[in-house]
Amino acid sequence: MLPNLDLLDAAGLKALIVSQHEQLVSHRNEIEHLKLLIAKLRRMQFGRKSEKLERQIEQLELKLEELQAGKVSAVTEPVSKLSAQASNLIKPARQPLPEHLPREVKTYSPQEQVCACGGRLRPLGQDVSEVLEWVPGSFKVMRYVRPKLSCANCERIVQAPAPSRPIERGLADLVCWLMC
Repeated sequence: MLPNLDLLDAAGLKALIVSQHEQLVSHRNEIEHLKLLIAKLRRMQFGRKSEKLERQIEQLELKLEELQAGKVSAVTEPVSKLSAQASNLIKPARQPLPEHLPREVKTYSPQEQVCACGGRLRPLGQDVSEVLEWVPGSFKVMRYVRPKLSCANCERIVQAPAPSRPIERGLADLVCWLMC
């Protein structure tokens, strides 16, 4: 709803026109981005995981219809947030292994404790991964800890290689896969 035009001066009218123009341009840009995103998703639709893409396309088409019909009065959330939400729909989060299972920790430290440049290695952090292992009659969780060390002089980072797994990025050990 527009304010009473008699009470506004020329500067106020110009500011009102500029703000409405910015909203219009923002809506147009968002509509164009959504059209391009829908076209891209339609091209991907017949590949893997097409069921998830269909739902995402429907949601984007509804949003596009709302924008084109003028039902959205204010500028909606930025397109970057929309893209982040869409990527969250596609990538499900893996649940951690249950806490009640017994855990055994193995630490893989780097072989070298002094850098090639002669500098001393200091702790930088660590990578921790957990693998489900089957022991006859029960399960246990093997926790692999790989500390990272960095050189104070040359900023080189040293870390022991990760132990191999039967299935890349899998949570189960080879014995567990064979028995289950």
